[in-house]
Amino acid sequence: MRIGEIAALMGLTTRAIRHYHHVGLLPEPERLSNGYRAYGVRDAVLLARVRRLTELGLSLDEVRDVLADDAGRDLAEVLEELDADLARQEADIQGRRRRLSALIAEPPGATGPVSPALAVLLAQAPSTDSPSAAKDREYLTLLDATSTGQEMFALLGRLVADPGIVELYERLDALDEAPSDDPRIAPLAADLAAAVPDELIAAIPEDGAVVTGLKEALLAEYAPAQAEVISRLMDAFTPRDRR
Repeated sequence: MRIGEIAALMGLTTRAIRHYHHVGLLPEPERLSNGYRAYGVRDAVLLARVRRLTELGLSLDEVRDVLADDAGRDLAEVLEELDADLARQEADIQGRRRRLSALIAEPPGATGPVSPALAVLLAQAPSTDSPSAAKDREYLTLLDATSTGQEMFALLGRLVADPGIVELYERLDALDEAPSDDPRIAPLAADLAAAVPDELIAAIPEDGAVVTGLKEALLAEYAPAQAEVISRLMDAFTPRDRR
């Protein structure tokens, strides 16, 4: 192959290949009687390795070190490693496409792809337009990224499937414009705490139901009276010495 042919095959420019020659990444191939470079399969494999390594973020000096370790290896071994690299890249692309497909398929306002455990939990939840329920779904999505959340989702099934949970959400919604000393706050906080199954309470980590440092940020999402209810609920499941 001539330089233009191997450049087209590998998706490179002839200028890039000449630069690789110049910096010592690609040995000069034999030249034909007319002076043109003649590239073979090993040159193509080497260029594929260079391209793959640079796409991974390695500098040309780092690529040179990797290629030096490849010196003397059989062509078949290098080809097998290149094929494995491409297979991993293909699997990564397929995974990204699956996540993208999940995003495309989601209804407006969805929070994004979730784990299978959370997907099962959300499917059990009663249908409601409650703003408070929507906030809970956002918090569950946040927990989805933690090991604590994964352990708790199975235990939450009984709670979210309780038809009475919708009424509790509606009572919380009704406090949207209420002051922080509204008399409905204490009974609602107590009823919410009573609705939580004992096994779920036992599974709450020692540092509480909320990831450290997030309590204030979560409460800021609620109106004053609602925030007071949620704060009391969080405190009910947090040891006193950690509040």
